[in-house]
Amino acid sequence: MFARRHQVALAVTAVLTAAAACQAGHREQRPAAAAPPAPTAGTRPAATAFTLLASGAVRPDASVVERAAFDAGGTGHDFRPLLEGVAAAVSGADVALCHLDAVQEPEEAPAAASPGMFPPELAPALAATGYDGCATASAHTLDDGADGVRRTLDALDRAGIRHAGSARTEDEARGALLRAGSALVAHLAYSQGPDRPSPAGQPWSLRLLDTDRILADARAARQAGADVVVVSLDWGDPDQDGPDAEQTELARRLTAARTGDRPAVDLILGTGARTPQPYEKVGGTWVVYGTGDQVAGAQPGAAAAPADPRTGRSTLARFTFAPPARAGGRWEVTRAEFVPELFDPDAGRVVNVDEAIGRGADLQAVRDGIRDAVLARGAAKDGLVMGR
Repeated sequence: MFARRHQVALAVTAVLTAAAACQAGHREQRPAAAAPPAPTAGTRPAATAFTLLASGAVRPDASVVERAAFDAGGTGHDFRPLLEGVAAAVSGADVALCHLDAVQEPEEAPAAASPGMFPPELAPALAATGYDGCATASAHTLDDGADGVRRTLDALDRAGIRHAGSARTEDEARGALLRAGSALVAHLAYSQGPDRPSPAGQPWSLRLLDTDRILADARAARQAGADVVVVSLDWGDPDQDGPDAEQTELARRLTAARTGDRPAVDLILGTGARTPQPYEKVGGTWVVYGTGDQVAGAQPGAAAAPADPRTGRSTLARFTFAPPARAGGRWEVTRAEFVPELFDPDAGRVVNVDEAIGRGADLQAVRDGIRDAVLARGAAKDGLVMGR
């Protein structure tokens, strides 16, 4: 039984003045239809703590899709078994965010879909796992132009999953607003960009990484009522296990910015690296430089390259936010955790490493490697712990 959550969708306009719907109920029962406006401040419930969980890129290759076809028994695809090992952790959070680094395949010609495209059954599987929203800004967002963006976001809408980072219209380009108990959480997402231009006349199709744009969107989200602003960044060198100078400088600038008496950004979630990168508290704000890829196939040239022991490793980032002591104050992170994950390509499954060790799996070296990477910039001294 999945945890009960409340969610508000925000198709954010140029000034983010309209929040969309508040939904309550189990994920597999969430309607995709538009709902009434969000409640006003006078009707919002008493402030309570909430947990936010985020995972890395979902980028299924042909082997993952083939396994989903096998799991479906030969008819269609079933991606739910792929993620069932982490469903308890995902559904147990008040807000769960994924990073969808792929495009839904064309409805009319799925057999011709290229690598990096996914069948329509993936989005419902993400919802069934417990995800409330997905970042959709990546180097692959524009792989099939405006049609690919439309198909992908339509699929997420049908599954009841909110999205940030790509858009079908200029009005929805700035992100999503989700309800977590009494709090409104803005989710914004950006990418350092693909090797192709935006569709003609649609520069807003993909939200590109730009400091001024991020801060303008974050401040507009505050004006729209966001209590917590979360920014997903597809950034950095995918093969590095630590941030580069551009990442650390951008993190410093974003965490130093203010909106009135509060920080402009409350949490940064990096998703560009294929393997886990450090977590770090910068200027009082948590920064995840890289969660690592949650689901990803072999990279080009991997067959000829030496085996990388980091392959398949990632983390779930989980943060508990407590309400401010005074109205209008900052929601503070009172607990910061990382949950080690491993993608097993042979089984076609994402594994919660610590739980697997508890059942006798020999994954201590994997867990230790993930822990060392995550804590490499001293996050343990600021209270980051390993969770399950």
